[in-house]
Amino acid sequence: MNREGKRFLADRNLGSLARWLRLLGFDTMYPDILDDGELLKMAKREGRTLLTRDRNLASRNPAATYLVNAGNLEEQLQEVVRVFQLSEKAKPLSRCSLCNHPVKPVMKEKVKEVVPQKVLDFQENYWQCSGCGKVYWQGSHWERMKEKLRQVLGPAKDTP
Repeated sequence: MNREGKRFLADRNLGSLARWLRLLGFDTMYPDILDDGELLKMAKREGRTLLTRDRNLASRNPAATYLVNAGNLEEQLQEVVRVFQLSEKAKPLSRCSLCNHPVKPVMKEKVKEVVPQKVLDFQENYWQCSGCGKVYWQGSHWERMKEKLRQVLGPAKDTP
């Protein structure tokens, strides 16, 4: 298996893992495809490693899939980070957790129509997804997310 590739494809059983890999900055697709054959074709076509908990699916192409053994999200995330040696390659909070596109800093004036006024009153820094347009800011959840990412990556990797 090519563990150097850092592009992933998560099957229907790993949606939460896909979201957190995106939050770590890894290109992780989570398509609305239920057919195993189509998932394998997509992984091959796009040069992605298919992450799955389905032993049968993983056995169909062991070179292009990784069978996630852990049952809960935190352990799954730690397992994938460890197996693929992702800690040093992570770019936390650089991808949209919803659609996987990169997020980029954006001026406050550009988002004032979509951000609640109370947020505008207290926040100066914003990021916007280049795909779906979702706007991110350092709200109350920010520190909890950063702490979870630090637990997975270790203290050396800082986030914005």
